[in-house]
Amino acid sequence: MRIRATVAAVSGALALSAFVAPGAHAVGSADHRADIAKVQEAARAASGKTPFTASTGATTGTPYALDLSFSNVKVNNGKPIVVGTTNKVTAPVTFSVKHGADVDITADDFLLDVELYRGSYDNPVNILVGDDFPSCTETSTTTATCKSTIDVYPDYDLVSNADATTWKAIGLGIAFNGVDPSDPNADLSKVGYIDQDALLTTRLQRYSKLTVNAAPEPVKKGRTVTVTGKLSRANWEDLAYHGYTGQSVKLQFRKKTSSTYTTIKTIKTDGTGNLKTTTTATVDGYFRYSFAGTVSTPAVNAVGDYVDVQ
Repeated sequence: MRIRATVAAVSGALALSAFVAPGAHAVGSADHRADIAKVQEAARAASGKTPFTASTGATTGTPYALDLSFSNVKVNNGKPIVVGTTNKVTAPVTFSVKHGADVDITADDFLLDVELYRGSYDNPVNILVGDDFPSCTETSTTTATCKSTIDVYPDYDLVSNADATTWKAIGLGIAFNGVDPSDPNADLSKVGYIDQDALLTTRLQRYSKLTVNAAPEPVKKGRTVTVTGKLSRANWEDLAYHGYTGQSVKLQFRKKTSSTYTTIKTIKTDGTGNLKTTTTATVDGYFRYSFAGTVSTPAVNAVGDYVDVQ
């Protein structure tokens, strides 16, 4: 299992500086994130990009371009990643890599990953990684298919509710080839480095809850039924659920003998996310509220509340 790095620890140095994995020259130590950042900085400086600010600079030499590319990347089976306030959420990741015949992706000091970030490449606002590095199956001497995860801990990984937005996937690889960048005499020209940006985009959403209560129960036919409820969603800043205000929600009904809900009317949540409306009792059945979702919040249906009409 990798040691997870805070955003502050990797600010200005995208992703690979957060890597912690077993390695022949102790790149698995959290203390060596700066060493990995040195490789990144040297590679980016050579390409004319703005150097990272999180490292102390390279020793000597420029990392060579690693002959490796990513394809067929899929995160969470193409669906948004929905996160609440307490439970870890694990999103599956699959991808393929193609590499030169001289690239050994099974080496102890070879690092490979697909990660998510939001913000700019040079200064990511936040980064999401998996608890473990990918497991890859070689399909030929130059290709492999890999599986990994993005593991999201709401109390650790999420900076604010602004994280409910679009994230980019980036593929990263580094071949240390026995070089220890912390050695002042290290020759970084012997280290291979690759990052492949914007492999895809995915969304992070705030988990939503929706309740319903229809009363009175039972009720006489033709009398008024009052249906109340509440729409709330995760707040990652205080790790609680708060009402989702001003949202359109459908009141739906299905007969006891049916499996299909029909929309009766559409109302909006009030200033605290509460819902309240009335309708006429006709037959036995179930009332529920249904929310279609927004960009930041997934769709949700309340569990139907049964009303006996007499």
